Amino acid sequence: MSFKQFDNEDVIVSADSISSTVWSTDTYELSTFFTSSTQESATSGDYYLNVYQTGSDLSNAAVQYSIAYGNCSGVGSSPYNANVAGKSPSSTIYGQYRSLVLGDEEQDILFGGIPSTKGFYAIVVDRARYKEKLMPGTFNLKLNDGSTTLDLTDNSGQISTVTYTDAGRSYEIISGSNGTAHDGGTGFSSTNSYVASFGKFLPDIGVILLNGQALDNHLSALNFTTGSSDANGANNGILFTAMNRGAAQSFKANSEETISSNYIFVRVRNGEFNYSNNPSNITGSGELRHNSMVNNPQAYITSVGLYNDNNDLLGVAKLSKPLLKDFTKEALVRIKLDY
Repeated sequence: MSFKQFDNEDVIVSADSISSTVWSTDTYELSTFFTSSTQESATSGDYYLNVYQTGSDLSNAAVQYSIAYGNCSGVGSSPYNANVAGKSPSSTIYGQYRSLVLGDEEQDILFGGIPSTKGFYAIVVDRARYKEKLMPGTFNLKLNDGSTTLDLTDNSGQISTVTYTDAGRSYEIISGSNGTAHDGGTGFSSTNSYVASFGKFLPDIGVILLNGQALDNHLSALNFTTGSSDANGANNGILFTAMNRGAAQSFKANSEETISSNYIFVRVRNGEFNYSNNPSNITGSGELRHNSMVNNPQAYITSVGLYNDNNDLLGVAKLSKPLLKDFTKEALVRIKLDY
């Protein structure tokens, strides 16, 4: 058996970004939303609301995303203990995402550098819906409070420097579409300067955090609950209604995956690999069995083995058809390894 060591220029690493639809409907836009009364009434319904692409009792139903409400003060949901203020499902949700995004249990989650006095909504795309991450610039969401429709997107098309958190990349959510503000400006409120962002888009973990203060200013008819003894899960249902009302019913997003490839170039020069490795080609005395192979040998390359420095076989690349090789021919075989 013949071996040939690769040179540095024989191995090239490449990375390509592949995008695909997120929703199980295999479409860019999800326009039908359903919830499960069973899940809503269960203990989990106090914390989050699962949303399906079809009736939850149908065989093809699959969770597309979940809605949760978080508030640092614990308002907006019933306290665990009437004698202990500020501890409720909403405070648990807030703490969960504070640790996930900031990696710190003391800091506040800021939207455009400003904390939200009315908490946030978390929209969590189901992990089975996307491959590696969501694709910035493809996030588009419509909300409607019964009289006003708000179009939301991330600001990836308007920034040159990306902010990173413990949860990966972080973009501000603005009023616009496809990563750009409708009016060509910032996409933030001009009448309420303290509302600097509609939320955060966290593509690497499939999470959208919506600024409760900004939604209250622009969609005042939502009337989400902020009392200290409000029913658990009520706010989740309020946002679901805003997503599923009238001119809304549109949630768009694509997923993105980076495919890394190793290209290995096997260069077979004219004086190499011209003799067959088949043992039947050699006589018992170690001579070539056929005289024609002495001065004019011919061999067919059918596969390429990849070995480590200890000559351990790591992989085999099969050619689509045998490749004729002799002293008058050279060959270049390109092997692609994806991972």
